[in-house]
Amino acid sequence: MSDQLTAWLRTKVPAAWSALIAWLITVGAPDWLTDPLGDAGNTLVVPVVLAAVYALLRKAEPHLPPWATRVLLGSNTPPTYPTQ
Repeated sequence: MSDQLTAWLRTKVPAAWSALIAWLITVGAPDWLTDPLGDAGNTLVVPVVLAAVYALLRKAEPHLPPWATRVLLGSNTPPTYPTQ
């Protein structure tokens, strides 16, 4: 797999997991938590969850088995970038 495809997968797959988690939060969150945010709730939840999930996955990556890394990050090997 090319480094470009690997980098793309390792960006898009965690974003998809984050979107799923954000959707589950907005669907199942209690009204007292989401009402004060109004219409901005959905707009705020997605980037906050994306940042949290991505940071958590990157921190957990060295401790995950290869199959879990592939499922959660899209690829087991990080891309390599040429040095200048």
